[in-house]
Amino acid sequence: MHLFLALPSEARLKGRMAMSVSRESGQGKPKLLDSVRDAIRFKHYSLRTEQAYVDWIKRFILFHGKRHPEGMGAEEVRTFLSDLAANQNVAASTQNQAFSALLFLYRDVLKHDLPWIDNIERAKRPAKVPIVLTPEEARAIISKLHGTSRLMAQLLYGCGLRVMECVRLRVKDIDFGYLQITVRDAKGGRDRITMLPVSLVEPLRRQIERRRLMHEEDLAAGHGKVYLPGAFAKKNPGAAREFGWQYLFASRNRSSDPREKSGSAKESRHHIAETLLQRAVKTAVRDAGLNKPASCHTFRHSFATHLLENGYDIRTVQELLGHKDVSTTMIYTHVLNKPGIGVKSPLD
Repeated sequence: MHLFLALPSEARLKGRMAMSVSRESGQGKPKLLDSVRDAIRFKHYSLRTEQAYVDWIKRFILFHGKRHPEGMGAEEVRTFLSDLAANQNVAASTQNQAFSALLFLYRDVLKHDLPWIDNIERAKRPAKVPIVLTPEEARAIISKLHGTSRLMAQLLYGCGLRVMECVRLRVKDIDFGYLQITVRDAKGGRDRITMLPVSLVEPLRRQIERRRLMHEEDLAAGHGKVYLPGAFAKKNPGAAREFGWQYLFASRNRSSDPREKSGSAKESRHHIAETLLQRAVKTAVRDAGLNKPASCHTFRHSFATHLLENGYDIRTVQELLGHKDVSTTMIYTHVLNKPGIGVKSPLD
């Protein structure tokens, strides 16, 4: 009797072992994507990078009929990238992101030598002059915004922040004593300091006070935690409930950390979604009657250009923007030197 009952469980065990072996041998796609996520988190890449890379790897596998990447190489990568450009008309930056995702897959996850990688050309991004608002246009757009969106747009223009740098600001990053803002873990993983406009001191104080009341309500309800970067949550778990670590512009609703497994993650107060600000700015541009295709990032371009117009040296602007190389900042000198600004037309 006992032997008869044991047989089915042994069969199930063998079945599970066979399934495990098949996944280890590369037949299980979830196993591969889990390995991709683990490798990305080991390198401390951002959640956005993780989501983008996983999505491109999925698309690559589906494009080739669900074949495992172990059995593919240079020709399959080249065919996939060519299809993106020829049939889907993606931008060069999008094609390069797909290339980077596949490069990460083969180099960091599958641990393959890539002698063939040099024969695959990256798409060249065309040189474009950034769109820049005049000071009057920037103020006109901001005047059409209200509440939190208005304050965030003022920070984009007044401090040269990227949109994600703005939404990820924490209370402790605002220094009223030195009139400066610390931008942490920005593009490239670098921190930097930029100025805090005097005109935003009182609006930011009011925003911090509103944020304090929201945090006190969260604590009273048994919540009040916020996402902490890297291993800091383990080193100082109590910091997750400290007010200084809270996001300055918080979401109305609590949510769970997408990095955690479903069912195990506890609710916390995340930052506001950047799409809310982007949509508000798009509407404000239209309401201001501007014909320029301006966006949130246009405020950053305008910040840099207006500083150079006011006589500040390019190295200072480079530091405020957080550019690793001054050549990136030099693009704003092209804006200053374009015809109609420094050169008088013969027609006039």
